[in-house]
Amino acid sequence: MRTFRAFAALAAVVATGLSGPAPAETLSWTPPTDAAIHDMLVKRIDVDQQGVGIVVGVIDGRGRRIIAYGARNQGDKRSLDGDTLFEIGSMTKVFTSLLLEDAVLKGEVQLDDPVVRYLPAGVHVPERNGKQITLIDLATHTSGLPRLPANLKPANLDNPYADYTEDQLYQFLSGYALTRDIGSRYDYSNLGAGLLGDALSRRAGLGYEALVRRDVLAPLHMDSTTVTLSPALAARMAIGHNGGLAPVPNWDIPALAGAGALRSDANDLLTFLTAELALTPSPLSTALREQWRPRRPTPIPDTEISLAWHVRKTATGEVVWHNGGTGGFRTFMGFDPTSRFGVVVLTNAATASGGDDIGFHLLTGSPLAPQPKVRHAIHLDADALQPFVGRYQLSPQADLVITRGGDHLFVQLTGQSAYELFPEGPKDFFLKVVDAQLTFETGPDGAVTDAVLHQAGANTKAARLP
Repeated sequence: MRTFRAFAALAAVVATGLSGPAPAETLSWTPPTDAAIHDMLVKRIDVDQQGVGIVVGVIDGRGRRIIAYGARNQGDKRSLDGDTLFEIGSMTKVFTSLLLEDAVLKGEVQLDDPVVRYLPAGVHVPERNGKQITLIDLATHTSGLPRLPANLKPANLDNPYADYTEDQLYQFLSGYALTRDIGSRYDYSNLGAGLLGDALSRRAGLGYEALVRRDVLAPLHMDSTTVTLSPALAARMAIGHNGGLAPVPNWDIPALAGAGALRSDANDLLTFLTAELALTPSPLSTALREQWRPRRPTPIPDTEISLAWHVRKTATGEVVWHNGGTGGFRTFMGFDPTSRFGVVVLTNAATASGGDDIGFHLLTGSPLAPQPKVRHAIHLDADALQPFVGRYQLSPQADLVITRGGDHLFVQLTGQSAYELFPEGPKDFFLKVVDAQLTFETGPDGAVTDAVLHQAGANTKAARLP
């Protein structure tokens, strides 16, 4: 998944009425009933143990429906509903690129403007073969910038973007050399989307939150979508959980806010989809329509990239979608513009399954993903963990770095954050943030020689480096 997720390089019943026109056409398949969706969520949480709480929102010309199951937090008896807030992670990028399209239509910027034009004097943005990175390159993940800046070195892995500053962002840009031509290839970049949000905010003379509030959220009456939580909104916020279903802190993303800083609820996101589907009049109708027009190809099968939205071709038309993930949440939003049918899936656990498969199932009838095996950690003390500490070469471009903190072992893939490894045997470990495992191999003398990564059906050996 192309979001704030770990190890991405290796490889979520209350009814409320809404008046509106009937759908122009029906879906090519019959979506499950609300009761069937509820049963799906029960299985995901109670049987598969792959979630704490899930809220599904469905919208069409007949109205909106909210189906929810689970809890805001383990042991919390308050039920989830359409007003429960979640971190939406990379779904924020849709709002950032809508700001871009709206500014284009107002004549304030052009898609092919170099981003450096809107940054402080003296900031250098890398170029290649005489070409500059433009706003559309950032919005379509074709800028050539990496997924994350190399100088992102969080003091707190539970809130990895909190201490990353604009100055650090500009320092990274000034020292980075592009490794491929601008516009030549889709390569998902949180850095690029964050830079786009920063540039648009600087051009407008407003902070990101103030800009998105003024130009998108207020015109669409999305009063519960925010970066900063007021006391009233904080009281409605679900607690995030990691892949092992343990509570984790919220994320703060100041410098790269346009990539993933927003929080929202199902009702607000369904309101957004009513505007996307033209089920209600909207002052942003032209910008919304133009935003999801496909712009460039991607390596994802049958999928092009628009301004942030991914557009998947189906047998009967298109599905427009984006997902999101932070340390404690997984989210999905998508719609079928032909049938005028939209779906939101919000979960408060960063499990490997997330809610993408539920979203696509409701939109297209695609099968639900097989759920990973439920694994149980054992305890190994510091002395038992210490032999595994070291660097392992996974490929010429990527290493696995194993570190220890007390009785805890961590793995970090080149260019990504560190995540805890949980022992299920003396040499066998698993991650909770993604369905992946590591097995350590030893030589005749008992010394650790290799780590084998098990993920997506592949077993990749990484030799220990001296």
